[in-house]
Amino acid sequence: MRVVSLVPSLTEAVARTLPGALVGATDWCTHPAGLDVVRVGGTKNPGTDRVLALAPDLVIANEEENRAPDLDALRGAGVDVLVTEVRTVPQAFTELERVLDACGAPSRPRWLDEAQAAWAGVPVPERRATAVVPVWRRPWMVLGRDTFAGDVLARLGVDHLYAAHAERYPKVPVDELRAARPDVVVLPDEPYRFTTDDGPEAFPGLPCALVDGRYLTWYGPSLAQAPRALAAALRAALR
Repeated sequence: MRVVSLVPSLTEAVARTLPGALVGATDWCTHPAGLDVVRVGGTKNPGTDRVLALAPDLVIANEEENRAPDLDALRGAGVDVLVTEVRTVPQAFTELERVLDACGAPSRPRWLDEAQAAWAGVPVPERRATAVVPVWRRPWMVLGRDTFAGDVLARLGVDHLYAAHAERYPKVPVDELRAARPDVVVLPDEPYRFTTDDGPEAFPGLPCALVDGRYLTWYGPSLAQAPRALAAALRAALR
């Protein structure tokens, strides 16, 4: 089986489970460290010619991260393309099982059992907090409706204030974000790399939780560590 992954989360999942199956991945596929495969470009602009040159048996993609015209071009060239949809934590586990099965995994990997157990063991929060969750600035964009990251936070007791917005990633002026007076501002380090010096200064007087974007937005082996890591960052900000 020759697999090309256009999704960083899925790249890590396949590489951990089926060493040697991956022949290509995007420039943003940073895990596992030292992954030695052909790079085919970005998630939004993969080089379809480079993908085809690898003669893959399967290309794995995601309906949010990858563009339909690119996937249609691959299908048109005769390539089998599996497209995932991940909007919730349970859906992540279902889709991971589907991907690994399609890639020829002989059995369910241990890391997937560990990840599912980690989320099953998340305690019911004693109290809930509100948040805004910027994912970009210039312009400011935040989590909106129906997102995987929003479901992750909700399971940890954090309700983001734009969960009912008509858009999934709305552009919202920073003055409006501040005026919403959330209990916490959650600042991940991807897709925009918020840092201690770039992000918190825009929200004076509001607690800010700088979090690892991989734990907030990736669905793969990192799911096993995500509940503990994110909960710790949120607790520290909400003290």
